Amino acid sequence: MTSLSPLAALAFLIPALPIGIWVAWSDMKTMKIPNKAVMALGAGFLIVGLGLVLTGLLTFTAFLWALGLGLIVLVAGFLGNAAGLFGAGDAKFAAVMAPFFIGADARFVMGLFAACLLGAFASHRLAARIPTFRAATADWASWTNKDFPMGLALSGTLIFYLLAALMPLF
Repeated sequence: MTSLSPLAALAFLIPALPIGIWVAWSDMKTMKIPNKAVMALGAGFLIVGLGLVLTGLLTFTAFLWALGLGLIVLVAGFLGNAAGLFGAGDAKFAAVMAPFFIGADARFVMGLFAACLLGAFASHRLAARIPTFRAATADWASWTNKDFPMGLALSGTLIFYLLAALMPLF
């Protein structure tokens, strides 16, 4: 499942939750993930991660591997963006999300991403058909854009992963 201790997950959730909501909202509204949000999540990982290293909740080796994983995802994201598979904002956000998943079971993360993608797609399409909601968000670009706002699914994956790591507390 997850490789994070519940305390480490809680510490990472503090910056990830509001930034994830910001990214999802922004991507639905403008079909863009702000660079400021990407930088904020990266800074959040660096600050919280170093704090966890200092407290012994994360090894320095794991921290470095996490940064390496982020670099690998960044390169793969640039290649995927160049091939037209997804947007640059999605690629950058995925790259700064990647370090949070260091040591995780890849099958769990991919299954969680698939569930979040299906849930995000279904809820986005359903919300578009609710007249009151649609009227309140009439200026959202995602209602009429041919592309899907992947920030919604990416943010959900990160947030639900960190919440899953909290489960041993309950």
